[in-house]
Amino acid sequence: MADLILDHRKAARAILGTGASLSEKEGQFLGGLAYRADPLTARQSRWLGILVNRHGLPEWNLQPEGGEHV
Repeated sequence: MADLILDHRKAARAILGTGASLSEKEGQFLGGLAYRADPLTARQSRWLGILVNRHGLPEWNLQPEGGEHV
């Protein structure tokens, strides 16, 4: 998954949509990312990567719309 282009909005919505047991802090973070148009900071990107791995999202949930790598 290292070479996968991560669409942070789609990934955040996918995690929220799983009904996973999230802490309040995780829920607030993902809710903010779900509609964030600006690029993520390195710290935000790392935390999102941790949450993606923790909740085992399939790769199709993480590809940008159209499924193409840029």
